[in-house]
Amino acid sequence: MEVVRVRIYCMSDIHGCLAEFEEALSLVVEYLEEPETMLILMGDYIHGGADRRGVLDRIMKLQKQYGLEKVLALMGNHEEFVLWGDSTINHMIKTFDEEHYTEESDEDIYIQWIENLPRYYSEGKTIFVHAGIDEGAGDLWEWGTGDDIFVGKYPAETGKIEDLDMKVVAGHVGTAEIAGDSYFHDIYYDGESHYYIDGTVLDSGVIPVLMVDTNEDKYYRVTQSGNWLILPYEEEN
Repeated sequence: MEVVRVRIYCMSDIHGCLAEFEEALSLVVEYLEEPETMLILMGDYIHGGADRRGVLDRIMKLQKQYGLEKVLALMGNHEEFVLWGDSTINHMIKTFDEEHYTEESDEDIYIQWIENLPRYYSEGKTIFVHAGIDEGAGDLWEWGTGDDIFVGKYPAETGKIEDLDMKVVAGHVGTAEIAGDSYFHDIYYDGESHYYIDGTVLDSGVIPVLMVDTNEDKYYRVTQSGNWLILPYEEEN
């Protein structure tokens, strides 16, 4: 019997920041023991912080502990850079030694894991994706969106998505840019079809956590003091 995930926790853009990742996980990991919960990690686990491999090891450990269906990792553009051969796990731009080093190493383990990452996930009326979808495709978004759009769409779109009765939850960008507020590093809701989780942990030191209640179709900001309904940016600020 298929389990319907009622509460889905999600975060994005960890960028090798293991301590900040652990802080975000502390808000949700206890709930993963419950059958109707799920954690979605929405890409860009590497490049930036010092603990690239530590972050990947932590995700793999979570998947081993709770199962791949409970802890789902999506692909981001930085993982795709590795598959293209433009980057390594440790460096966004290959060094000379890495360009000319051909022996197998433990990096192969991570590459095999990256190769199996899906580009999106949907549950109820929510699409979870690293960067976005082709919104012109409407309700045919699964077939109309190219692989590059799922992981690398830029700039972020806001407003109502025509012919699609779903919300998009994405990361990839700094929400300060969307909000036009250089001090904003949080979850941005445009009041229509988009929730963006801030992707600038290297600047803010924080990985925001969003929770979707798929029964009520409501979206919450998860904090130490509780879960708070996310209002449109213009109403919250």
